[in-house]
Amino acid sequence: MRFHAFLGLAVVLVNSPYTAADYTTTINAQSNRGTWDGWGTSLAWWAKKFGDREDLADIFFTLKTTTFLGLSLPGLGFNIARYNAGACSSNSYDGTSMAVSANIKSSRQVEGYWVDWASEDPTSSSWNWAVDGTQRQALRNAIDRGANRVELFSNSPMWWMCKNKNPSGASDGSENIQSWNLEQHAIYMANVAKYFKDNWNVQFESVDPFNEPSATWWNSGGTQEGCHFDVSTQATVINYLHSHLASRGLSTVIAASDESYFDQAVTNLQTIGSTAISQISRVNVHGYQGGSGRRDTLYSLATAAKKKLWNSEYGDGVGSGLDLTSNLLLDFRWLIPTGWVYWQALDGSGWGLIQADNDSGSITAVNQKYWVLAQFSRHIRPGMRILDGGNSNVVAAYDSTNKKLVIVAANYDTAQYINFDIAGFSKRPADGAAVVRWNTQINGGDRYVQYPSDTTISGTKFWSYFSTNSVQTFELTGVEL
Repeated sequence: MRFHAFLGLAVVLVNSPYTAADYTTTINAQSNRGTWDGWGTSLAWWAKKFGDREDLADIFFTLKTTTFLGLSLPGLGFNIARYNAGACSSNSYDGTSMAVSANIKSSRQVEGYWVDWASEDPTSSSWNWAVDGTQRQALRNAIDRGANRVELFSNSPMWWMCKNKNPSGASDGSENIQSWNLEQHAIYMANVAKYFKDNWNVQFESVDPFNEPSATWWNSGGTQEGCHFDVSTQATVINYLHSHLASRGLSTVIAASDESYFDQAVTNLQTIGSTAISQISRVNVHGYQGGSGRRDTLYSLATAAKKKLWNSEYGDGVGSGLDLTSNLLLDFRWLIPTGWVYWQALDGSGWGLIQADNDSGSITAVNQKYWVLAQFSRHIRPGMRILDGGNSNVVAAYDSTNKKLVIVAANYDTAQYINFDIAGFSKRPADGAAVVRWNTQINGGDRYVQYPSDTTISGTKFWSYFSTNSVQTFELTGVEL
C-alpha cells in the first residue's frame, strides 16, 4: 500500500534484465502460463471520494475512449474490482469510541458496517448499512460495465475488535486484534459478503480477511488502516471464515494472505499449515518487493498447492511508468500470476495512474504510467492464454477465439531493433502482412500511439525499432498454435 517506500530508479536499473542491442526473441507457441483472469484496481481511498464519477468508471472499466482533462483516454478495460470493508466508525458504545492516529487522512478512514459489539445480527442496530455509499457506487459502476471478478478485502478488523481500539495498528506494530474477536472478524467479512449478495446483487468471488498481515509497520501513529496478524492467527481466522461463508450458503472463496512481499508470502505458505491451505482457493500477494524477492519460489509453492496466484496489489510512486513496466514484466516472467491489480488508480505523488488528491477532490493530470499500463491491459485480455515470450522483457498472449497473438515488449537500454520469431506457430500471417503496433514512451513522448502498417511479416519473423525506455504492443491475426 501507499505506506511503502517504493524501489527507486537505481534499484530498478540494478534488478531489471536489460538486454544487449539488437536481439531476437522466440515466442513459444507450446507454452502455457495460465489463462488470464484479468486486470483491476482496489477501490477504497480513491473510490471514497470519486466513486460516483461515471467518467472514471468508463476510463477504468471499459475499453471505450473518454474525453478527460482535454485528452482522449483509451479505457484500461479492468474487470477486477477489490472492495474494502472498512474498519472505522464515529460512534461511541458503552463509553468506548475509536482511537484515531494523528497521521491518518480522512480519505484513508473507510467506514465499516459493524459499528458495535452488541449483536452479530446484521439486521440489528449494531450494523449500519447506509455508510460507505460512494465506494459502493464505484463497485456498482464497475460491475455495470462488465467487471466480473469482485473481491472483498479488509485492511483492519473493526476498530472495536482491536486491542487499543485503533484500526491503524498497535503501538509497536504487533498483533492488534483481541483474541476473542478472531471469529468476530470472520463473521464481519461473511456478513458483509452475504448482505451485498442479498441486498445489492453483488456476488463476491473471493474474500481476503487480511492485508499485509506479516508487516510490523502497522502502528497506532500510522497513515492508514492496518493490522498485523501472526501466521498462526491467520490460520485460525481462515478456518472461522471458511465455516461462516459455508453456513451462509455463499459460494465466495477465500484468498490469502495479501502479504506485502513475495518472500513474506513464501514464508506464509511454508508455515500456515495444511488445513489453512486447503481452505483457500487463491494466493494473493502484493508487489512491493519490487525487483527483489523470490517470485519463482512463490509460484512453485502456489502451483504445488494447486492454487491460483494473483498480484492483488501493486503500486509505486514513479509516474513515468518505468518501475511499473519493469516489475510487471518480472511478474509475467517469474511470478506467473493470472491476475494483476493496481492499488490506487487515483492518487498523488506519482502513485496514481491519474494524479489526484483523494481528500480535496482535485484531479490534475494523467500520469505516463497510465499509458504504459494500457499497453498491457487493453491487449492482454481475460481468457487469453499467456505464453512464454522468450525474454524477460517480453510477454505474449494468445486469443484462441479470434486467432490473435499479442506481444508486449519493453526496451530500457540503448535504442535497438528487436526481432520476434513466430516460427513455432502452426499458422502464421502471410509474408508481407501488416502487424499493427502501439508505442508508449515511458519517460514522455508517445502516449499510446497506433502504427497500423509500418511493421510487416518477413518469413517467420517481424521486427521493430525500440527507442530507449519504450513499450510496444503488437497484434497478429490469423495465428494458430
